[in-house]
Amino acid sequence: MSCSAKAASALTCMMTALPVLFVSHGAPTFVLEPGVAGANLNRLGRRLVEPTKPSAIVVVSAHWQSSGLRVSAAPMPETIHDFGGFPREMYEMQYPAPGAPDLANKIVGLFKQAGIKADIDPRRGLDHGAWVPLKMLFPKADIPVLQVSIPYSYKPEQVWAMGRALAPLRNDNIFLMGSGSITHNLMEWRSHTHGSNARYAVDFEAWVRKNVVDHNKDALCNYLDNPDGARAHPSPDHYLPLLFAAGAASQDGKVEVLEGDMRFGMLSMDSFVFH
Repeated sequence: MSCSAKAASALTCMMTALPVLFVSHGAPTFVLEPGVAGANLNRLGRRLVEPTKPSAIVVVSAHWQSSGLRVSAAPMPETIHDFGGFPREMYEMQYPAPGAPDLANKIVGLFKQAGIKADIDPRRGLDHGAWVPLKMLFPKADIPVLQVSIPYSYKPEQVWAMGRALAPLRNDNIFLMGSGSITHNLMEWRSHTHGSNARYAVDFEAWVRKNVVDHNKDALCNYLDNPDGARAHPSPDHYLPLLFAAGAASQDGKVEVLEGDMRFGMLSMDSFVFH
């Protein structure tokens, strides 16, 4: 291939490959109180549909864990209200996006090529880790959406490998999104006075940001080696979607930080766009 052909090929890749998003989705009421984080997601969504909107969206959410790797293939996924004790309007909200059964089968095939076993789930709907941020990104709900689960048994490196396996979809105009939280200690949240930001949450947020921007796989996968890691994530469910997104990203690409606030003194709302 000539130098000019290589340059043209690289330019084509830059023009066609969609970014990957990790979003901190916060509490379900994020959709009612979007703040700066929600405004940044809305602006990102407007950028992503110009000049052509994504043909489909694949979400790995903290709120779908399963005994084995599953890929949703419902033609019209229901809006799951998987929470309790919130305002009535939360339970009336819908995100009526169509599903993507054909894409689900393709994803199972991509996992198989990577040596990862996955099965189709024909009924799974969209949990709030998916539809809450999607309401801010793509409020028209006119882009097909499916979800991929996180197996209970998966280690950080395995979730990273899930992202690597699905990375080729970016060149097919498919938008990949991991949805979780940079910090997520609900036990402390319930007892916190909410007066000031917890030091450990601020420090862990800064550590994550640095290692995401540096594409430091070893550090991110070994987050429990960080002195604040176990406190920021007593369970891994809200951290692992970050590893899916980072695994699917170009390993030398620019990372854009979407600023968010620190809610309730310890719930980071920062998000990352991997270009």
